[in-house]
Amino acid sequence: MEPLTEEIFKNLEQKARDIRISIIEMLTEAGSGHLAGPLGMSDIFALFYFHILRHDPKNPLWEERDRLVLSNGHICPVLYSAMAHAGYFPLEELKTLRKFGSRLQGHPHREFLPFVETSSGPLGEGLSQAVGMALAERIDNPVSEKYFYCFTGDGELDEGQIWEAALLAGKEKLKNLIVVVDRNNIQIDGPTDKVMPLDPLKMKWESFGWNAEEVDGNDIRALYQAVSQMKERKDGPNVIIAKTIPGKGIPEIEGKFEWHGKTPTKEETERFLEILQANKE
Repeated sequence: MEPLTEEIFKNLEQKARDIRISIIEMLTEAGSGHLAGPLGMSDIFALFYFHILRHDPKNPLWEERDRLVLSNGHICPVLYSAMAHAGYFPLEELKTLRKFGSRLQGHPHREFLPFVETSSGPLGEGLSQAVGMALAERIDNPVSEKYFYCFTGDGELDEGQIWEAALLAGKEKLKNLIVVVDRNNIQIDGPTDKVMPLDPLKMKWESFGWNAEEVDGNDIRALYQAVSQMKERKDGPNVIIAKTIPGKGIPEIEGKFEWHGKTPTKEETERFLEILQANKE
Protein backbone atom coordinates (compact mmCIF):
# COMPACT_ATOMS: atom_id res chain seq x y z
CA MET A 1 0.00 0.00 0.00
CA GLU A 2 1.02 3.60 -0.48
CA PRO A 3 2.70 5.05 2.62
CA LEU A 4 0.47 7.14 4.89
CA THR A 5 2.11 10.56 4.68
CA GLU A 6 1.06 13.48 6.86
CA GLU A 7 -0.66 15.10 3.88
CA ILE A 8 -2.65 11.95 3.12
CA PHE A 9 -3.51 11.56 6.81
CA LYS A 10 -4.90 15.10 6.99
CA ASN A 11 -6.93 14.48 3.85
CA LEU A 12 -8.35 11.27 5.34
CA GLU A 13 -9.34 13.11 8.52
CA GLN A 14 -11.20 15.61 6.37
CA LYS A 15 -12.87 12.87 4.37
CA ALA A 16 -14.05 11.24 7.61
CA ARG A 17 -15.60 14.55 8.72
CA ASP A 18 -17.29 14.98 5.34
CA ILE A 19 -18.65 11.43 5.55
CA ARG A 20 -20.06 12.14 9.04
CA ILE A 21 -21.69 15.36 7.86
CA SER A 22 -23.39 13.54 4.99
CA ILE A 23 -24.55 10.75 7.32
CA ILE A 24 -26.32 13.22 9.59
CA GLU A 25 -27.86 15.11 6.67
CA MET A 26 -29.16 11.99 4.92
CA LEU A 27 -30.62 10.44 8.08
CA THR A 28 -32.37 13.68 8.95
CA GLU A 29 -33.86 13.81 5.45
CA ALA A 30 -34.92 10.15 5.68
CA GLY A 31 -36.36 10.43 9.18
CA SER A 32 -35.16 6.93 9.99
CA GLY A 33 -32.02 4.82 9.99
CA HIS A 34 -28.97 4.08 12.09
CA LEU A 35 -26.66 6.83 13.33
CA ALA A 36 -24.26 5.71 16.08
CA GLY A 37 -22.56 2.88 14.19
CA PRO A 38 -22.06 4.82 10.95
CA LEU A 39 -20.52 7.78 12.78
CA GLY A 40 -18.21 5.42 14.66
CA MET A 41 -17.08 3.72 11.45
CA SER A 42 -16.47 6.87 9.41
CA ASP A 43 -12.71 6.92 10.01
CA ILE A 44 -12.44 3.31 8.85
CA PHE A 45 -14.48 3.88 5.71
CA ALA A 46 -12.49 7.01 4.88
CA LEU A 47 -9.22 5.08 5.18
CA PHE A 48 -10.45 2.19 3.06
CA TYR A 49 -12.22 4.08 0.29
CA PHE A 50 -9.60 6.78 -0.05
CA HIS A 51 -6.36 4.90 0.62
CA ILE A 52 -6.50 1.12 1.05
CA LEU A 53 -9.00 -0.34 -1.41
CA ARG A 54 -8.01 -1.03 -4.99
CA HIS A 55 -11.13 0.22 -6.76
CA ASP A 56 -12.26 2.53 -9.52
CA PRO A 57 -15.51 4.50 -9.07
CA LYS A 58 -15.56 5.15 -12.82
CA ASN A 59 -15.33 1.42 -13.49
CA PRO A 60 -17.04 -0.06 -10.41
CA LEU A 61 -17.12 -3.62 -11.74
CA TRP A 62 -13.39 -3.64 -12.56
CA GLU A 63 -12.42 -7.29 -12.25
CA GLU A 64 -9.16 -6.64 -10.38
CA ARG A 65 -10.76 -4.56 -7.64
CA ASP A 66 -10.60 -5.54 -3.99
CA ARG A 67 -13.92 -6.67 -2.51
CA LEU A 68 -15.51 -5.09 0.54
CA VAL A 69 -18.43 -6.98 2.06
CA LEU A 70 -20.52 -5.04 4.58
CA SER A 71 -22.04 -7.73 6.76
CA ASN A 72 -23.85 -5.49 9.27
CA GLY A 73 -25.87 -3.84 6.52
CA HIS A 74 -27.82 -1.53 8.82
CA ILE A 75 -24.81 0.81 9.02
CA CYS A 76 -25.08 1.39 5.26
CA PRO A 77 -25.36 5.20 5.63
CA VAL A 78 -21.58 5.25 6.14
CA LEU A 79 -21.10 2.99 3.11
CA TYR A 80 -23.31 5.16 0.91
CA SER A 81 -21.68 8.35 2.16
CA ALA A 82 -18.15 7.05 1.54
CA MET A 83 -19.07 5.79 -1.93
CA ALA A 84 -20.71 9.08 -2.87
CA HIS A 85 -17.71 11.11 -1.70
CA ALA A 86 -15.46 8.73 -3.64
CA GLY A 87 -17.42 9.43 -6.82
CA TYR A 88 -19.63 6.37 -7.31
CA PHE A 89 -22.77 8.50 -7.53
CA PRO A 90 -23.72 12.15 -6.89
CA LEU A 91 -23.76 13.43 -3.32
CA GLU A 92 -27.26 14.75 -3.96
CA GLU A 93 -28.52 11.18 -4.25
CA LEU A 94 -27.75 10.61 -0.56
CA LYS A 95 -30.91 12.57 0.21
CA THR A 96 -32.96 9.73 -1.28
CA LEU A 97 -31.97 7.30 1.50
CA ARG A 98 -34.84 4.97 2.43
CA LYS A 99 -37.26 6.69 0.07
CA PHE A 100 -39.58 4.70 -2.19
CA GLY A 101 -37.83 3.81 -5.43
CA SER A 102 -34.39 4.90 -4.22
CA ARG A 103 -31.27 2.91 -4.99
CA LEU A 104 -30.18 3.63 -1.42
CA GLN A 105 -32.28 1.20 0.55
CA GLY A 106 -32.20 0.88 4.35
CA HIS A 107 -29.93 -2.12 3.80
CA PRO A 108 -27.65 -2.44 0.75
CA HIS A 109 -29.37 -4.10 -2.19
CA ARG A 110 -27.09 -5.25 -5.01
CA GLU A 111 -29.98 -5.49 -7.48
CA PHE A 112 -30.55 -1.74 -7.13
CA LEU A 113 -26.93 -0.72 -6.57
CA PRO A 114 -24.75 -3.22 -8.47
CA PHE A 115 -21.47 -1.77 -7.27
CA VAL A 116 -22.04 -2.90 -3.70
CA GLU A 117 -20.58 -6.39 -3.45
CA THR A 118 -23.51 -8.04 -1.67
CA SER A 119 -27.02 -7.42 -0.44
CA SER A 120 -27.07 -7.42 3.35
CA GLY A 121 -29.62 -7.13 6.08
CA PRO A 122 -29.97 -10.39 8.00
CA LEU A 123 -27.02 -10.32 10.37
CA GLY A 124 -24.30 -12.96 10.39
CA GLU A 125 -24.19 -13.74 6.67
CA GLY A 126 -21.50 -11.40 5.35
CA LEU A 127 -18.52 -13.33 6.66
CA SER A 128 -19.74 -16.51 4.97
CA GLN A 129 -20.01 -14.56 1.72
CA ALA A 130 -16.55 -13.05 2.07
CA VAL A 131 -14.98 -16.40 2.94
CA GLY A 132 -16.60 -17.93 -0.12
CA MET A 133 -15.32 -15.13 -2.34
CA ALA A 134 -11.78 -15.35 -0.97
CA LEU A 135 -11.67 -19.13 -1.27
CA ALA A 136 -13.06 -19.08 -4.83
CA GLU A 137 -10.47 -16.50 -5.85
CA ARG A 138 -7.65 -18.63 -4.48
CA ILE A 139 -8.95 -21.64 -6.44
CA ASP A 140 -9.52 -19.72 -9.67
CA ASN A 141 -6.42 -17.54 -9.54
CA PRO A 142 -3.71 -18.67 -7.08
CA VAL A 143 -1.49 -15.65 -7.90
CA SER A 144 -4.28 -13.11 -7.44
CA GLU A 145 -3.41 -9.91 -5.56
CA LYS A 146 -7.00 -9.11 -4.61
CA TYR A 147 -7.95 -8.70 -0.99
CA PHE A 148 -11.33 -9.51 0.45
CA TYR A 149 -12.45 -7.37 3.35
CA CYS A 150 -15.46 -8.02 5.54
CA PHE A 151 -16.80 -5.44 7.99
CA THR A 152 -18.90 -6.79 10.85
CA GLY A 153 -20.42 -5.43 14.04
CA ASP A 154 -19.66 -6.82 17.47
CA GLY A 155 -23.36 -7.41 18.20
CA GLU A 156 -23.43 -9.42 14.99
CA LEU A 157 -20.96 -11.85 16.53
CA ASP A 158 -23.89 -13.24 18.55
CA GLU A 159 -24.86 -15.06 15.34
CA GLY A 160 -23.63 -18.64 15.11
CA GLN A 161 -23.08 -18.42 11.36
CA ILE A 162 -20.20 -15.99 11.95
CA TRP A 163 -18.29 -18.66 13.82
CA GLU A 164 -19.06 -21.37 11.27
CA ALA A 165 -17.51 -19.13 8.61
CA ALA A 166 -14.59 -18.33 10.90
CA LEU A 167 -13.90 -22.07 11.30
CA LEU A 168 -13.75 -22.58 7.53
CA ALA A 169 -11.54 -19.56 6.96
CA GLY A 170 -9.16 -20.75 9.68
CA LYS A 171 -9.02 -24.23 8.19
CA GLU A 172 -8.27 -22.84 4.72
CA LYS A 173 -5.77 -20.25 6.03
CA LEU A 174 -7.15 -17.53 3.78
CA LYS A 175 -4.42 -14.93 3.81
CA ASN A 176 -6.33 -12.82 1.27
CA LEU A 177 -9.11 -12.24 3.82
CA ILE A 178 -9.13 -9.39 6.37
CA VAL A 179 -12.09 -8.88 8.68
CA VAL A 180 -12.71 -5.65 10.56
CA VAL A 181 -14.93 -6.01 13.62
CA ASP A 182 -16.59 -2.79 14.73
CA ARG A 183 -16.04 -3.24 18.47
CA ASN A 184 -18.21 -0.36 19.68
CA ASN A 185 -19.69 -2.29 22.63
CA ILE A 186 -23.33 -1.49 21.86
CA GLN A 187 -26.23 -3.09 20.06
CA ILE A 188 -29.87 -2.15 19.74
CA ASP A 189 -30.87 -3.75 23.07
CA GLY A 190 -28.04 -2.27 25.11
CA PRO A 191 -24.34 -2.78 25.89
CA THR A 192 -22.89 -5.94 24.35
CA ASP A 193 -21.43 -7.08 27.66
CA LYS A 194 -24.95 -7.26 29.06
CA VAL A 195 -26.75 -8.67 26.02
CA MET A 196 -24.15 -11.33 25.19
CA PRO A 197 -20.61 -10.93 26.55
CA LEU A 198 -17.94 -11.46 23.89
CA ASP A 199 -14.65 -11.24 25.74
CA PRO A 200 -11.98 -12.51 25.51
CA LEU A 201 -12.72 -11.67 21.87
CA LYS A 202 -9.17 -11.61 20.52
CA MET A 203 -8.42 -15.01 22.04
CA LYS A 204 -11.61 -16.46 20.54
CA TRP A 205 -10.60 -15.47 17.02
CA GLU A 206 -7.09 -16.78 17.58
CA SER A 207 -8.48 -20.10 18.79
CA PHE A 208 -10.26 -20.39 15.44
CA GLY A 209 -6.94 -20.07 13.63
CA TRP A 210 -6.96 -16.34 12.88
CA ASN A 211 -4.30 -13.67 13.23
CA ALA A 212 -5.98 -11.10 15.46
CA GLU A 213 -5.06 -7.53 16.38
CA GLU A 214 -6.86 -4.98 18.53
CA VAL A 215 -6.61 -1.33 17.53
CA ASP A 216 -8.26 2.02 18.12
CA GLY A 217 -10.74 2.05 15.23
CA ASN A 218 -10.97 5.84 15.28
CA ASP A 219 -7.18 6.17 14.91
CA ILE A 220 -6.53 6.19 11.17
CA ARG A 221 -2.79 5.68 11.60
CA ALA A 222 -3.22 2.69 13.92
CA LEU A 223 -5.69 1.01 11.59
CA TYR A 224 -3.47 1.61 8.56
CA GLN A 225 -0.55 0.04 10.41
CA ALA A 226 -2.62 -3.01 11.35
CA VAL A 227 -3.76 -3.58 7.75
CA SER A 228 -0.21 -3.08 6.47
CA GLN A 229 1.20 -5.66 8.87
CA MET A 230 -1.49 -8.18 7.99
CA LYS A 231 -0.78 -7.81 4.29
CA GLU A 232 2.86 -8.63 4.98
CA ARG A 233 2.01 -11.90 6.70
CA LYS A 234 2.47 -15.18 4.84
CA ASP A 235 -0.54 -16.80 6.47
CA GLY A 236 -4.11 -15.96 7.37
CA PRO A 237 -6.97 -15.30 7.83
CA ASN A 238 -6.74 -11.95 9.59
CA VAL A 239 -9.07 -10.01 11.85
CA ILE A 240 -8.78 -6.48 13.20
CA ILE A 241 -10.85 -5.78 16.29
CA ALA A 242 -11.40 -2.06 15.83
CA LYS A 243 -12.45 -0.37 19.05
CA THR A 244 -14.67 2.48 17.90
CA ILE A 245 -16.81 5.03 19.68
CA PRO A 246 -20.43 4.88 18.54
CA GLY A 247 -21.62 8.36 17.65
CA LYS A 248 -17.99 9.50 17.20
CA GLY A 249 -17.69 13.22 16.52
CA ILE A 250 -20.79 14.28 18.47
CA PRO A 251 -19.80 14.22 22.16
CA GLU A 252 -23.34 14.27 23.56
CA ILE A 253 -24.28 10.98 21.87
CA GLU A 254 -20.93 9.15 21.94
CA GLY A 255 -21.14 5.70 23.50
CA LYS A 256 -24.91 5.77 23.97
CA PHE A 257 -26.70 2.66 22.71
CA GLU A 258 -29.96 4.63 22.54
CA TRP A 259 -28.60 6.25 19.36
CA HIS A 260 -28.03 2.90 17.64
CA GLY A 261 -31.13 3.33 15.49
CA LYS A 262 -32.20 6.88 16.26
CA THR A 263 -32.19 9.91 13.98
CA PRO A 264 -31.69 13.50 15.12
CA THR A 265 -34.38 16.16 15.18
CA LYS A 266 -33.90 19.27 13.04
CA GLU A 267 -32.64 21.15 16.07
CA GLU A 268 -30.19 18.36 16.94
CA THR A 269 -29.07 18.18 13.33
CA GLU A 270 -28.20 21.87 13.29
CA ARG A 271 -26.23 21.46 16.50
CA PHE A 272 -24.45 18.31 15.36
CA LEU A 273 -23.47 19.86 12.02
CA GLU A 274 -22.14 22.95 13.76
CA ILE A 275 -19.88 20.72 15.86
CA LEU A 276 -18.51 18.89 12.82
CA GLN A 277 -18.14 22.07 10.75
CA ALA A 278 -16.22 23.71 13.60
CA ASN A 279 -13.67 20.89 13.41
CA LYS A 280 -13.10 21.32 9.67
CA GLU A 281 -9.90 23.00 8.64
